[in-house]
Amino acid sequence: MTEHALDIRSVSKQFDGMPVLDNVSITVSEGEFVALLGPSGSGKSTLFQMIGGIMRPEAGDIMVSGRQVTGERGNIAYMPQQASLLPWRTVAANVELALEIGGVPKAAARKETRQWLARVGLGEYADAYPHVLSGGMQQRVSFIRALLSPQPLMCLDEPFGALDALTRMQMQQWLLSIWEENRRSVLLVTHSIEEALLLSDRIVVLSAKPASVLREIPVPFDRPRDERLWSTPLFNEMKEQIYELLKPANGTADTGRA
Repeated sequence: MTEHALDIRSVSKQFDGMPVLDNVSITVSEGEFVALLGPSGSGKSTLFQMIGGIMRPEAGDIMVSGRQVTGERGNIAYMPQQASLLPWRTVAANVELALEIGGVPKAAARKETRQWLARVGLGEYADAYPHVLSGGMQQRVSFIRALLSPQPLMCLDEPFGALDALTRMQMQQWLLSIWEENRRSVLLVTHSIEEALLLSDRIVVLSAKPASVLREIPVPFDRPRDERLWSTPLFNEMKEQIYELLKPANGTADTGRA
């Protein structure tokens, strides 16, 4: 049997007797970038909390790198919607913390952190505090912190949702360039169809609550990718197909379009 970076097997979850997730199964292969799309309130964040071990499902199992981790914390590198940097630690110290928790000696963690900050254009801010950084710069630091964490799977929870449209597009391109070099296994939650098509190898579309998997859609575009992809006929055709899947009965879809 093929070992996956993530294997969610027939997971169901309820809150106060109300079903939120219904028999959800999702896999992320080694080095694969998978996007998770669904209407607001469909249980995407709940699913992330279960992957991270914060919640347990009523039924089903969660496997990371072939190991049962249901209800167990510390098995994923997580990047939230907000950067969540510790304000009392410098930019470098925020990144170093992830490495030190992973068992990297302090001197090595400091060296690797500064190399990475310089590589992504933030070397001059290594000794600054997070409040002096723009939102996009803070998210870069947050992503590098997740990237350098030792866990095999990265879970990105709408990481650019709070950014303005231009900064969001720039961050998408930046993330693509960094990911192409490292090919970490990624599960991305997003409300943006365009973002999912631009970044991912495969898109998993969830239904409204109680969420189940409506469809898994392979993304056919070659890598590396850039923003010119947005203007191609196939990109727009796929965008409309996914929009139709997400459209509720009242005829409007929550796509989070930037």
